[in-house]
Order: sequence, then C-alpha cells, then structure tokens
Amino acid sequence: MSSPPLLLVLDGNSLLHRAYHAAATGKLLDSDDRPVWALKGLVGYVARASAKLRPDAVVVGFDCSERSTRQVDYPQYKAHRPEKAADLSEQITAAPDLLREAGFCTVVPSGFEADDVLASAAASARGGGWRSVLVTSDRDAFALIDEQTSVLRLRNGGLDEAVLMTPASLEELYGVTPALYGDLAALRGDPSDNLPGVRGFGTILAARLLGTFGSVEAAWAAGFDDVRAVVGEVAARSLATDEARERVAVNRRLMRMRADLELPPLDSARLPLSYGVMRQALAGRGIILGPSLWALTGRTPPPEPPEKGAQSEPPKYPRTVRARREPSPDQMALF
Repeated sequence: MSSPPLLLVLDGNSLLHRAYHAAATGKLLDSDDRPVWALKGLVGYVARASAKLRPDAVVVGFDCSERSTRQVDYPQYKAHRPEKAADLSEQITAAPDLLREAGFCTVVPSGFEADDVLASAAASARGGGWRSVLVTSDRDAFALIDEQTSVLRLRNGGLDEAVLMTPASLEELYGVTPALYGDLAALRGDPSDNLPGVRGFGTILAARLLGTFGSVEAAWAAGFDDVRAVVGEVAARSLATDEARERVAVNRRLMRMRADLELPPLDSARLPLSYGVMRQALAGRGIILGPSLWALTGRTPPPEPPEKGAQSEPPKYPRTVRARREPSPDQMALF
C-alpha cells in the first residue's frame, strides 16, 4: 500500500527571523538596494525542507501584521519585544506577496499567527487522510504532534541540525505525551511571548507533576500533601494559589492554537510548482536560485556531492599543452 500524501507546513515568520540573523553579515540587496537576504534564506529553507522530506504539497503561514486577537485578549502578550529592525520588517512585509507570486500556497490569517496556520493545516491534513510535517523553531507546535503530525524543529545550525519530533521522541525528551504538552507549557510559561509560568515550575517539575497526576486539574484535586511529595514544598505551595490557577488559565488560552481557520484546499497547494514562474518571481527581487528548487518544481535531483575524504576522479585527459598534442587513450583504442 502507498503511504498517505505528505503536507509540509512552514512557519514563515519563524524561518524569516532565522534567515535574517543567519545571513545578516552578508546583507544581500537587490538592484534597488532593498534587503533580500532573509527572503532568499526563507525560500532556501522551503526548498531544502522539500528536498529532505519530498512532500506532495506545501503551505507557508505568516502572522497577521495588522492586528492580534491575543494582544486584544492580553495586552502584555509579546509586549516586551523590541521593535524590529527596519530591514527585517521590510522583508517580513514583502514575503507573503513574493511567495504567492512564486506560486506557493501562502496564508496570512486575519488577527492570527503562523502557529494557527500550522494547527489548522495539520487538522485539515488529518481530516483528509494526509500526513503533515510542521517546520518551525517554536516549541508551541509540539502540542500538535500525533501519529499523523510531526514537527521539524529548527535550531542553531539550520536544517542540518533540525530535529524531527514525533510522539515517541517528544515523550522521551520531555516525559509527557503531546496531549499534555500544552499543560507543561502553561505551567512553565513562555518568556519569548511574555507569558510567565507558575512560580517554581520549569520543564522538569512540570513534566514530573503531569506524569504523576495526568493533568493540572488532577493535581489540584489530589491535595497539597500529594503534590508536595512529587514537586516539593515551594512548587506545591505556589500551585495551590489562586494566582497559579489564573496563570494556567491565561497561558492555556493564549498558547492554544486555532485549528479551525479557513484554508485553501490541500490540492491547491500541491507540487510541483512552475520552475519558470518561481525563477522569474525571485529574480524580480534579485534572488537567483536554480538547482536547489528541484524538489519544489519536479525536476531531477542534482548529483550527490562526493563524501568528505573521497578521492576525486582524475581528469579524463592530460591538461598540459604538450600532452594535448599526443593521442588520448580513447583515441588509441580506435586502432
């Protein structure tokens, strides 16, 4: 039996930020002196992930830049982040239109974020009998993992160091199932989003609590003495407060990703994309890519590079002028 088709879903904002910082020293500009190095890096991430995983369809999601329902709900959400550099903001603004022009299925949900696109695309894939791989550097996506959904998490080192997270590897790493990861994150908090956790709880204690009781509610119901035996006096006292209940509720609400956004049909995101259209769109921003686009455009994979330390094949014919005057071995073989 053939395996179900694979949907690749990428967090455009996450990858743009990584590409921006990874190539900031080069600062590639187009002919109009506009910054494009993060845009080139983003397309490179999509191309390399596609070459690695060979998906049947690709979707790229971006945060809505005009408004945030989470910030309306909780004004402190991401409020501590410094203003983005102008050359980064310019590339974030340009990215969705550039990718659409290149042929990618690109989603910018009104009021929501790329995380919500990942969740909704994974739900759509699951409902259609597809598998999905979500590409991001954000740990929040771990809550979406199941038997049909994996997360390729980028870390320092890019795709070469990326880790494919599955239900088994998540439980091995964090000690909880994907179904409990949301509660682990709610207890631990997320400093990058300005969401503090419950005082005294980090990843290890949160995993220990959830592994013992199965949920935060079950821990609250068990009582102080039972919780103290698992996580210690300080964390147990902190968890028993009204402030902890409120913090868990707020974090759950803000960390929960929307899985019901309206997305284009999966078939509209299918590969291959047009090589000519993609090359022309990218060249319009001074981005020249060729062989690396093979997996996105249905072309022949380039030859594998020789392994390190392997002896390269010597030239077929001698290269000196004098030697070129002599008949080659092939020519001698004719006689």
